[in-house]
Amino acid sequence: MTVVNEYLLDEPDEIEAADPEGMVRAVAGAPAQFRQAMTTAYESGLESIADGLRPRALVVTGMGGSGVAGDVLAAVAGLTAPLPVVTHRGYGLPGWVGAADLVVAVSCSGTTEETLSAAEEAVRRGVPIVTVGAADSPLEDLGARGRGPHVPVPAGGVPRAKLWSLAVPLLVLGDLVGVCHAPRAELDATADLLDVLTERYKAAKESFLNPAKELALKLADVLPVVWGTSQLAGVAAYRAACQFNENADRHAIWGVLPEANHNQVVPFDDPAAPDRYRLLFLRDSVEHASVARRVEASQELAGERGIAYDEVVAEGDSPTARLASLVAAVDFTTTYLALLTGIDPTAMAPITQLKARIAE
Repeated sequence: MTVVNEYLLDEPDEIEAADPEGMVRAVAGAPAQFRQAMTTAYESGLESIADGLRPRALVVTGMGGSGVAGDVLAAVAGLTAPLPVVTHRGYGLPGWVGAADLVVAVSCSGTTEETLSAAEEAVRRGVPIVTVGAADSPLEDLGARGRGPHVPVPAGGVPRAKLWSLAVPLLVLGDLVGVCHAPRAELDATADLLDVLTERYKAAKESFLNPAKELALKLADVLPVVWGTSQLAGVAAYRAACQFNENADRHAIWGVLPEANHNQVVPFDDPAAPDRYRLLFLRDSVEHASVARRVEASQELAGERGIAYDEVVAEGDSPTARLASLVAAVDFTTTYLALLTGIDPTAMAPITQLKARIAE
């Protein structure tokens, strides 16, 4: 049984004391981060590589939150994208990637070994390259060898709290090369929406008025099963699972409808399911009519077995805004979940230990 301090969330001083590295502040800084990333991206010379370039495919290489940045671009581009947007998580590059393509290497630190391996391979093959990451880093040096522009990411902080510093440059680039529709006006509107959501979810707002705190309390002693209702919401579902892992030290299951209906419903018949699982639907405001029917049927099936469920519905007019609204909800929720269960949301001892052993 998880020990829960449900009163902590209504005491801003206790929240601050339980969050020594300031993860709540970092999450609340998303609007400013989004705007700063826009400014930096537009000032980083991306037009120089985008001018006249229509790549055969756009390959984003990155790990962890940097890889999610590639998923964000693919989701915003959507099914109408005129060319493939592929996120590559690993060493090297697929054999088909060549000079007709565009590689974007993303690493918050600029030192991620898998990403450096992929960037080095891109330079070796003569593939046009853009790099996004720390200034004066090995990644920037590799990009310079490939004569590609570099978009710097501010130093300091926790990488997983820097999603927009990593993803916004990709959206700007995607718009410039015609991969997605993400003009500056839509990006500005997304930052404005993040202002509204940050006010809604802020630490000073009491639990009964704060949907993120309420949801964290509901998830305190269960395994979250997070389902997105579109490709776009599926990226938010994957982000949610990663944030449950890293912020709250909690396993989570994620999926995308309709695919999740073909497999993840079977454990609903586990006699322990009502106490073990809680469904969280991340609903895109633009979803297929058949998926909407599947949500309703899934909720009925879960309810008949005593499995509780919640919904978070995307807000905003553009794909970028809709995705950002879902990400904001899960980022705040997972951070509050960590705090009310006595977890420091910035601590990542197993990852640090694993990296140290690999480096030996």
